[in-house]
Amino acid sequence: MVSGRELALKILNEIDNEGAYSTLSVKKALDDNDRKDAGFIRELVYGVLENQRLIDEIIIESSSIRMKKIHPMILLILRIGIYQIIFMDTIPESAAVDEAVKLAKKYGHKGTIGFVNGILRGIASRKTFFMNEDYKSGDHELGIKYSHPDYMVRLWIEQYGLDFTRDLLKSNNKVPPFTIRTNTLKVSTKDLMHRLESYGFETVKGSIARDSIIVTNPKAMTNLPEFKEGLFTIQDEASMIVTEVINPTAGSFVIDVCSAPGGKSTHIAQWTGDNGAVIARDIYPHKLILVDGFAKRLGIKTIKTELWDALKIDDGLLNKADYCLVDAPCSGLGLIRRKPDIKWTRSRDDIRELSLIQSRILTAASGYVKPGGTLVYSTCTINKEENIDIIRKFLFANKDFELQPIVLSTGKVISNSQSEGFLELYPNIHGTDGFFIAKLVRAV
Repeated sequence: MVSGRELALKILNEIDNEGAYSTLSVKKALDDNDRKDAGFIRELVYGVLENQRLIDEIIIESSSIRMKKIHPMILLILRIGIYQIIFMDTIPESAAVDEAVKLAKKYGHKGTIGFVNGILRGIASRKTFFMNEDYKSGDHELGIKYSHPDYMVRLWIEQYGLDFTRDLLKSNNKVPPFTIRTNTLKVSTKDLMHRLESYGFETVKGSIARDSIIVTNPKAMTNLPEFKEGLFTIQDEASMIVTEVINPTAGSFVIDVCSAPGGKSTHIAQWTGDNGAVIARDIYPHKLILVDGFAKRLGIKTIKTELWDALKIDDGLLNKADYCLVDAPCSGLGLIRRKPDIKWTRSRDDIRELSLIQSRILTAASGYVKPGGTLVYSTCTINKEENIDIIRKFLFANKDFELQPIVLSTGKVISNSQSEGFLELYPNIHGTDGFFIAKLVRAV
């Protein structure tokens, strides 16, 4: 069996050099290997991705060889070693260096072995310098300090200000809470918490979403009989809030135009007591299989999946829906804590292109809403261009829709904008994923 460090190296190589998604690559590697050191491997992978730019800056300052000249596998070995030296107090520096040298012997040659050994020992000797709070602490160095691309930092400073951006960058490098959603069709939140606690899990009620539970010591949750029996699913509170904003009633007709993988569709069906009709659409057949499997595990029968391009108008559904959800494809900048590779795989041009797609999908979906019906637009990003700007443009062109004040089932006021008809959720303020939700009602 390969060591934990070598498996982390292979995962990072898939992500960095083969274009794999971090969550899928980690899951596949750990599913295929029964690892007792799974937590260590996850920390290495996500720790390197979260701090990659700062780690690379340390390599630049410590190496006489330019970054572009370093072999991709050797660069990853250095990143893994530096992450352990700088960020993991529980790993002896000597162990981090020695294990990196072993990997260099396997994936490099004689010259790279000495290179890796020298670089890491030199960094270990200057650890205090690199760990100092003043290292790369200037306002113009925020992207390096907190390992985010400069365009992203500038975007947030322009939209939210310097202090907010600094706090957001810090939060993006923290471990997010592990949150599950109770399937209230089968069990109450209170009973589910008791069942989980009987296994030794520590649980607390979510602070925002009605059906949420935060597990503070999660481990192999999907192996539990309660998961397999559909008593709960894994979902962030911000994502759950979307259904609360929609607030669908029993017997209603709902269309989710971008439904995969099915978290919101199943929550909507759950909210109606599985009494009504939910059409869950997506452009990819394999993703609809995920939605069907999701619904089956939860015991939900009112979801009907359909293959459809959300950019196209379906004349057969015009003016039919009581509720329509546009959970639009987006840059995902609100999910960086969970998917740190987003920082390095999204570009400024990607965001501009996405905003055009989002506007077109929202316009197409609005035709499905019957007079008096509700249209909800949501994204998992922190970027006004994909959020409130999209809504303002839509309202300017569609005078028969207006924003509706948002009242949550818990009665909590999360944001002052609720009275205006939209919500903005942030990791550094609410502890949730970054999310935007707007609620619009069509005039009768």
